Amino acid sequence: MAAASALTLLLAIPAAAGTPTPGAPSIGDPYYPTYGNGGYRVSHYDLRLKYQPKTDELRGTATILASATQDLSRFDLDFSLDVSSVLVNGRPAAFTETPAAHKLQITPSAPLAKGSDATVVVRYSGVPSKVVVSGINGWLRTPDGAVAADEPEAAWWWFPSNDHPLDKATYDVSVEVPKGTQAVSNGVLTDQRDTVDGTRYSWRQDRPQATYLATLAVGRFDITTGRTGDGIPVFNAYSKDLGDNAAAARASVERSAEIIDWESGYFGKYPFNALGGYVPNVKTHYALETQTRPFYSPAQFARGSNASVVVHELAHQWFGDDVSLERWRDIWLNEGFATYAQWLWSDYQGEGTTQQLADYVYAQHPANDPFWKVKPGDPGAAHQFDDAVYDRGAAAIQALRTTVGDKAFFQLLKAWTKEHAYGNGDFADFQGLAEKISGKPLARLFQTWLFTPERPAAAAAARAGLRASAVVGHQPKSWQQIHAAYRR
Repeated sequence: MAAASALTLLLAIPAAAGTPTPGAPSIGDPYYPTYGNGGYRVSHYDLRLKYQPKTDELRGTATILASATQDLSRFDLDFSLDVSSVLVNGRPAAFTETPAAHKLQITPSAPLAKGSDATVVVRYSGVPSKVVVSGINGWLRTPDGAVAADEPEAAWWWFPSNDHPLDKATYDVSVEVPKGTQAVSNGVLTDQRDTVDGTRYSWRQDRPQATYLATLAVGRFDITTGRTGDGIPVFNAYSKDLGDNAAAARASVERSAEIIDWESGYFGKYPFNALGGYVPNVKTHYALETQTRPFYSPAQFARGSNASVVVHELAHQWFGDDVSLERWRDIWLNEGFATYAQWLWSDYQGEGTTQQLADYVYAQHPANDPFWKVKPGDPGAAHQFDDAVYDRGAAAIQALRTTVGDKAFFQLLKAWTKEHAYGNGDFADFQGLAEKISGKPLARLFQTWLFTPERPAAAAAARAGLRASAVVGHQPKSWQQIHAAYRR
């Protein structure tokens, strides 16, 4: 599929100029053809919620500020809980719920003119843990609450949205929970106050954020706070019931400020005004780059401290959060660079150079290994989080570095995040920028390392600086921690 602009994918084509038509029930992503919607763009989500951990009952009012990108007769939101009412610009709107398809279809009392602003208010409730859509549930229950943190979908279980990274928005999230329980979300904690029924926590994310990066964690947490070297406030939260993993989790996540200061040297100024992480008592094994406040499962620290996973998720704050993908096929732009950040950290810690790690990836997988069948540049939805996207993807970055030289390579890292700040980018954009900065043609290199479903030949590896003769048994010291960061 040829590269397409964000605007092209978001617009539905009207039947005739000036004739209101329905917005498309999809944003047009080939990997997830039912995700997102056309006909409008969201600028802000205001979520006012009340959650009961014992029953898993969630009640909410979502106020969505949007603008029409066509003359719009109706439009969809992605959502799966029960809706009681919808207002559009203060007037009751007709709506149809299709939870099995995660769609809420809304027909305003009057069509929306292209370019006009709209305020959409949705009142809803439900028990998220009981809602399964296409065999998926993105709501993680814990002994003392719940967590919303998953990829590529999680929003459906707690707020209505235009669920695709192409439509990023700012957020206000206010959650009332029982006394003794806390609610953690993205950005800055702007208010905390007691209510008749409990405590209300209000969070603000003032920079554009993709829907899957919005997070909510309710439970009983130990909180630590601090600041980075640049004065950015740090808020970390740890479940009070992490058991044997508690100390290792703290020894890792508490290094967030240090790691952000270090990564800023490679990627440019940290793009947000808040930082932190949280470790709830969940049974999952993955971590996720939820914006400004990554989610870490306790399993990440079962073998001891692991600063490498923190490096990975914080690198995503630039690669994936600040600069988000345009289509899910471009997942390499997120995961390849977050993994390469771990390789840079390994080099910095004296536990294996980036070259040694690339050599190890190449040498440990023989030509007949299925590892090489996955194309990092277009892995397919079923293989989006395969090891090859991370490992081969990072090896491709090392090959790029060797080909263009360190000066151009590190200039590229900062230029990419600067040119696409708070927006989106795709592979064609990246290749174009890399060729512009380096002055070298790179199509052959990228085709070999990202888009060919086979092991690069020894000659290609040699051109990229990888040593085909690397000893398989010589595993870099950092490898186990690096690999643990993205095992799902």
